[in-house]
Amino acid sequence: MGDWRGRIGSRGWDAVVVGAGPNGLAAAVTLSAAGWSVLVLEAGATPGGGARTAELTLPGFHHDVCSAIHPLGVGSPFFRQLRLDPVADVEWIHSPLVVAHPLDDGTAAELHRSVDETAHALGRDGSAWRRLFGPLARDWDALSEDLLGPVLHVPRHPFKMARFGLPALLSARRLAELAFSTPRARALFAGLAAHSILPLEKPLTASFGLVLGTAGHALGWPLPRGGSQRIVDALVRRIEAAGGVVLTDARVTHLDDLPRARAVLADVTPRQLVALAGDRLRGGYRRRLERYRYGPGVFKLDIALDGPVPWTAAAC
Repeated sequence: MGDWRGRIGSRGWDAVVVGAGPNGLAAAVTLSAAGWSVLVLEAGATPGGGARTAELTLPGFHHDVCSAIHPLGVGSPFFRQLRLDPVADVEWIHSPLVVAHPLDDGTAAELHRSVDETAHALGRDGSAWRRLFGPLARDWDALSEDLLGPVLHVPRHPFKMARFGLPALLSARRLAELAFSTPRARALFAGLAAHSILPLEKPLTASFGLVLGTAGHALGWPLPRGGSQRIVDALVRRIEAAGGVVLTDARVTHLDDLPRARAVLADVTPRQLVALAGDRLRGGYRRRLERYRYGPGVFKLDIALDGPVPWTAAAC
């Protein structure tokens, strides 16, 4: 059962959240704000999951363990209603250039906040970029709740959503080849769409490029000063201010180990959920979780720099 049980006593909770990744913390913030008593249990030494910051190289050099750039940290409906304070919570830093995509010829494709500046930098594909992203960037506020919502529903702005949805159904490769004629514009769009972590020939991968490109124009791609951990720390403070409890070094091995609760939320991977639930999960749902195919691994290099990276391309 783990020694974490002794740290909470025998009380019950309205909700227990297993896993203090961004989704688990967001759920805990939402429930706490609604007046529920919430307990969050995290197996790691610090909360955050893929949004942690640590000294991974030299003392004083803080590296994001996984996620670093957060366009949706300023543009998602959840964070907009959270109203993070730039002094007490998170200060967002915006680069003068949103994205620079290095190319083999020593130059780089550039994504600016301005659609027109981006179009100008893309040369003869500029008008195509403007046609594709201009309306979406203007409509971000109208589209974001439907684009980022957790469930399928009738969109609030069906015609604007159709403008996004029709090209989003395509593969990233197909849309790039249909919309653009130059390697520069195609590479820029492919770099955005690669965040799908899927082969770019797969249907719907274009949607990732459209969302992240639109977010870049409408919001920028900011990073939090001090690292992604600052976002996590702000969420934990919101939970604790509402009376919730976040415990680290609290590994849960089975749902039966949890204290009494009206609801249990698990911010874990599919196979972890199968292990936690044991015989509670049966049939087709359990088999789908067991067959879940994980994405490819990522190689990440953390470097302590003593000066700027000597990029060939000035944009980088």
